[in-house]
Amino acid sequence: MNVISAKHVGPRPARPNIPRPSPAPLDDTDRAILAALRTNARISNKALAERVGIAQSTCLARVRMLRERGVIRGYHADIDPKTLGQDLQAMIAVRLNAMARGHMREFVATLSGQPEVLNVFFLAGANDYLVHVAVASTEDLRRFVADQLNRNPDVAYTETNLIFEHIRTDIH
Repeated sequence: MNVISAKHVGPRPARPNIPRPSPAPLDDTDRAILAALRTNARISNKALAERVGIAQSTCLARVRMLRERGVIRGYHADIDPKTLGQDLQAMIAVRLNAMARGHMREFVATLSGQPEVLNVFFLAGANDYLVHVAVASTEDLRRFVADQLNRNPDVAYTETNLIFEHIRTDIH
């Protein structure tokens, strides 16, 4: 008997949806924790507990529960694209062909894997996606739009808007 083993090549299959605890409303303490983390995600548990006015053990348990409930989706470094030589940012509106609706997951997966892409937003309205990109030059932007979007048979329309400045806001 011959045994053939297969090695998985390519993207991994999507993980099954893991049920999360039912969403409970956020209380004032949860909101205070989230506001402090949004301002500084690297704050120590001790400093966070002091800022919010709760015990360190309570703070740790609440942050853990907020992560488990999917309220806190992750912690990220906000890196200025200019420091990486990507001086030009743009938002690109993308509309897919009606027949491409079944390929949306693959489209987003491919797009998200591109080094120029910072964010992909799924929209309601005339356009399907808004794609935030950072590139080194207008030539790189033109190449990205032409090669990654306009040559894709699923894409019906694109509209590119340059970003002059991005101002990040805090939770109110």
